[in-house]
Amino acid sequence: MSKRDYYEVLGVDKGASADEIKKSFRRAAIEHHPDRGGNEEKFKEINEAYEVLKDSEKRKRYDQFGHAGVGGNAGSPFGGGGPSGQNMNFDFGDLGLGDIFNSFFGGGNASGGPQRRTRGRDVEAGVEISFEQAVFGTEVDLGLHLEDTCAHCKGTTVEPGYELKTCDECDGSGQVISVTRTIFGNIQQASICPKCRGTGKIPEKVCTVCRGKGTQPKKNTVNLKVPAGIDDGATIRLREHGEAVANGPKGDLFINIRVKAHKQFTREGDIILSEEHVNMIQAALGTEIEVNTVDGPVRMKVPAGTQSGSDFKLSNHGVPHLKGNSRGPHIVTIIVDTPTKLSKRQRELLEEIQANN
Repeated sequence: MSKRDYYEVLGVDKGASADEIKKSFRRAAIEHHPDRGGNEEKFKEINEAYEVLKDSEKRKRYDQFGHAGVGGNAGSPFGGGGPSGQNMNFDFGDLGLGDIFNSFFGGGNASGGPQRRTRGRDVEAGVEISFEQAVFGTEVDLGLHLEDTCAHCKGTTVEPGYELKTCDECDGSGQVISVTRTIFGNIQQASICPKCRGTGKIPEKVCTVCRGKGTQPKKNTVNLKVPAGIDDGATIRLREHGEAVANGPKGDLFINIRVKAHKQFTREGDIILSEEHVNMIQAALGTEIEVNTVDGPVRMKVPAGTQSGSDFKLSNHGVPHLKGNSRGPHIVTIIVDTPTKLSKRQRELLEEIQANN
């Protein structure tokens, strides 16, 4: 039976790039993998085609001479012998098929040593502060119910007076090995030891308080220092203030900051914004008004002829910079109020002014 064209097998054009060939191979390999109900012969054919087309030299010979240019089974991942029950290793490079095989056959620690220590679960919490507290900074005490380190065994899982010993299930390696028979031969599967959970050690006697868990539920109070200038929606990370875990570091605590809206002020970065109202006489003749800021009342001059919507800057009355000692400005927008009801005399005066302009 004649072989199909390798480009046809992978479903790509002859001018396809290496990346397009790689992506097409990955899709086809997943679709036709025998352990996912695919066709074994098609899976072999796909692998053979890719072994040739991924190699620039082999691909060049194939384009010139066809299957004869790559020599029979030269492109086959089985090297011509095919699977016959022997142990075999496969290198699928950066195609991500290692993840596919792990999903079928499991995965483990390639180093053969104990698994890396786990860490506790990260915890997320929220706190609401006032506008002024966000500007000047504050301290908040948070009450949290978390899994904390067992006070009796100090998180070791071992009853005080006893020690950890080598796990008799994995002989201290932290993993157990099993062999799975596949179409490729026998494939070894390394998985975390269920007895020691990958640490390679087990207690001589389990802690009588936490029963070997290494942690206990506990209410903790965390003092949070909120820096001056923090904005709404910011997150503060406290390392190793999350939940505890046996024989490992605690997770982190992530605190989301919510700033209450202010009745008078709004904020844009390090700038504070507010509005002040004056009447049209004050705007025309000029005046001095008292402006509320986060630092307290400040006197501000409104020059004669000020138009409604004009902005005035009060330097260093805004929000402190998170990285520095300086502060932004407070911008005051002047709103000129136009009277809606005039007395007869007021109307006469305004008409007189208009007539003289």
